[in-house]
Amino acid sequence: MLLAALYPSLALSSTQIASTRMWPAAEYTRVTIEAASSVPHSVFSVADPQRIVLDLEGVQSSPHLDSLPGKVSAHDPYVKSIRVGRFKPTVMRIVFDLKGPARAEVFALAPVGSYGHRLVLDIHPLQPVDPLMALVQQLEQQSTPASAAAEPDEAPPESAPRAIPASIDPSPQPPPSRSPQPGAARPVVVVIDAGHGGEDPGAIGPLGTHEKNVTLAIARKLRNIVNAEPGMRAVLTRDDDYFVALHTRVQKARRVRADLFVSIHADAFIKPHARGSSVFALSERGATSAAAQWLAKRENEADLIGGINIDVRDPYLKQTLLDLSQTATINDSLKLGRAVLGQIGEINTLHKQSVEQAGFAVLKAPDIPSILVETAFITNPQEERRLRDEAYQTTLAKAIFNGVKRYLAANPPLARNPRVAQSDSNPSPR
Repeated sequence: MLLAALYPSLALSSTQIASTRMWPAAEYTRVTIEAASSVPHSVFSVADPQRIVLDLEGVQSSPHLDSLPGKVSAHDPYVKSIRVGRFKPTVMRIVFDLKGPARAEVFALAPVGSYGHRLVLDIHPLQPVDPLMALVQQLEQQSTPASAAAEPDEAPPESAPRAIPASIDPSPQPPPSRSPQPGAARPVVVVIDAGHGGEDPGAIGPLGTHEKNVTLAIARKLRNIVNAEPGMRAVLTRDDDYFVALHTRVQKARRVRADLFVSIHADAFIKPHARGSSVFALSERGATSAAAQWLAKRENEADLIGGINIDVRDPYLKQTLLDLSQTATINDSLKLGRAVLGQIGEINTLHKQSVEQAGFAVLKAPDIPSILVETAFITNPQEERRLRDEAYQTTLAKAIFNGVKRYLAANPPLARNPRVAQSDSNPSPR
């Protein structure tokens, strides 16, 4: 009140903060500040001790800002604590006390869906983990008895903090210097993509079930089944509740030289009676049905909901769109899709009896057979209840795995193309 009396223009033009959210993960920690209008801001870093400072112009103090320090998770790998206070009459300052050196990336998002204006602060490690080295380490641990304990396969409860898993960063880096043991067979690498995450909940069922949690639970179960199979190894594009851009999911798969890519989703429709499972592959010539086209459009909008920084250019985009191997990869994707669809058809009604095709951005790896599995309609009350059941999630994961095994039996993976491996390690200059 005193500030409003001394600075009447502040009271007239100040912005109300509608919500604040934090999404900690090993890959990066995201802080989202939502408001009714765009928020002028500035950000800078301070050393000794390590801090990131975010100044918000023309913002009123509010319970949402005041609650931000209490949202710091003990498991956050980067943020130790947060302090909020008025720095100047027209400036609210947020100080992020860090656990170590990190870099900040801040950008604004226009309103979309149920969200208003969002200011996003991403806190990244200075030295991301190389996914190839992480995969090598996982393979070594797999042969150690102490590592035989089962990995978690349950999705986190809504808004509950979880332990942070090992990171897999997609950034192009030199290949690891470590070489496989002589005579050791290369495992078949299956990248499992849990759809949505973080700011993007995906579809929401009548009981309030978020698609992002169902997909993560099924992805973890499938990961454990794959890892229990000799000669196979699974890699998740995300192992927690945070946002991963669609092209980054593709980059991760290419970075670990994946043999197969399986993206897991739960379908949605405006009418609750829609039901059944579907499998999709990429199409170069338009969608095979109006429904497939609608679904691809909805899934491709995940970047808008989840929040992508459009100023960051994708070094793989041009080569992905122009790679002449795309047609052969789509043919392999259709074979994989048919094998998986056949297995899922034994445990659930099929929404479509054949693999459909559309322009799904997450399926655009030019050299990896890729499919998108819509496990069921989360907007159907009966199917939502089944998707919430752990036993049924395991049944779905086993069906997907059996389809993958059937495909591999008829189509063993070839040695990775040296040209592709080289292009992953040395992308064209930005």
